[in-house]
Amino acid sequence: MVRLSLGVLGLMELCVSALVHLLYGFYVFSTAAAGDLSQALSDCFRPHAVNMAKEKVVVPLDGSVPPIVLVHGIFGFGKGRLGGLSYFAGAEKKDEHVLVPDLGSLTSVHDRARELFYYLKGGQVDYGEEHSRIYGHSQFGKVYEQGHYPLWDEHHPIHFVGHSAGAQVIRVLQQMLADKEFKGYENTSEDWVLSVTSLSGALNGTTRTYLDGMQPEDGRSLKSICLLQICRIGVIVYDWFDISLLKNYYNFGFDHFGMGWRKMGISGLVDLLLGNSGPFASGDWILPDLTLQGSLKLNSSLQTFPNTFYFSYATKRTKKIMGVTVPSGVLGIHPLLFIRVLQMCRWRFPSDAPPPYKGYRDEDWEDNDGALNTISMTHPRIPVEHPSHFVVDDADCHTMQPGIWYYKIVEADHILFIVNRERAGVQFDLIYDSIFERCRKHAFRTTPPPTLPNDGRS
Repeated sequence: MVRLSLGVLGLMELCVSALVHLLYGFYVFSTAAAGDLSQALSDCFRPHAVNMAKEKVVVPLDGSVPPIVLVHGIFGFGKGRLGGLSYFAGAEKKDEHVLVPDLGSLTSVHDRARELFYYLKGGQVDYGEEHSRIYGHSQFGKVYEQGHYPLWDEHHPIHFVGHSAGAQVIRVLQQMLADKEFKGYENTSEDWVLSVTSLSGALNGTTRTYLDGMQPEDGRSLKSICLLQICRIGVIVYDWFDISLLKNYYNFGFDHFGMGWRKMGISGLVDLLLGNSGPFASGDWILPDLTLQGSLKLNSSLQTFPNTFYFSYATKRTKKIMGVTVPSGVLGIHPLLFIRVLQMCRWRFPSDAPPPYKGYRDEDWEDNDGALNTISMTHPRIPVEHPSHFVVDDADCHTMQPGIWYYKIVEADHILFIVNRERAGVQFDLIYDSIFERCRKHAFRTTPPPTLPNDGRS
């Protein structure tokens, strides 16, 4: 009877979670569509503007100032997707030298890192021969006729800012540059990256993956009934129908798997749904990379480099009352995340499963922001803790040293600084202004920072 009651409660929680996520997705999609419709109606009365819109051409930056590249997280999108909606809520408008790439929203950290490289340098995305063979997808992907920053090298480095899983994408890309993994580019190095800023970054994984359906025993397979199974089915059907209008508007990023109906047919759809083929069968998607086991595997080969500046903002929406970790209020937490904040506070790794890493303790992972654990966001910790320095006031790190993770803990949930600028209020400007100021005035190597327009320097 007890097991039946727990099963019913679990099913009810799954239904509520699925409904909340679906409604939020619909809200984002409809907001973008409404904005585009409004713009289209406005353009009807401005024919010249319509003609200009048809002539969009990539104009690469000239290298006079190191660009700032904003890298989105899971389910995210870059410039050009979802119409005029901004994943970073318009933060990119704070500086004239900002790029917002559109990467796979659910593809693996490896695949997204490869996409990011070719987005910047130009050419056809090469996922790597061995990787593509192991995971069963095409070696080549999207073609960038013109790179967004083809000058990119150690003399023209880049500031990277990554939200959520985007932070790990940046770290993997930097390691690939250090290891010279891009065919035809033998001169790459870690020094192509000037700074890395992690905003609510998934640097060590998250226990939420297990609540959403990843098996804690291996951190790779899915439970039979869970939120991620619903997501998996939805993504497969969306990609199988392969409706160009929809996919141009929003794309999960699995085109290199060739999941469309023209190639797969009905039998291929059945195989995908049964888990016999595709990214969810091979494990080449983002969620396995976000488990503690997946992050441990990734981090085992990732370094903190001595010539790169690192800063991270760790977010949390919890507090302790009489020694018990609980959500820090109700109104300050987005409805999409409130249940997960509470659940992550109480998460306990199964006693019959091997711990995800040596020294793991449940209590260390209680503080969270509804998507990631606060301990995961400060700096790389597993399997080896990287050099770090806790910051109270941003002014304390105006003389930053490279090769050290400076981190600050911010009272916020996981999506406070994206999509909806009004929700974050004054905190939005405080966070992004400090990020951009650090990139422009405090993170530079051997020469003074470049003179910027209207910055008061001669």
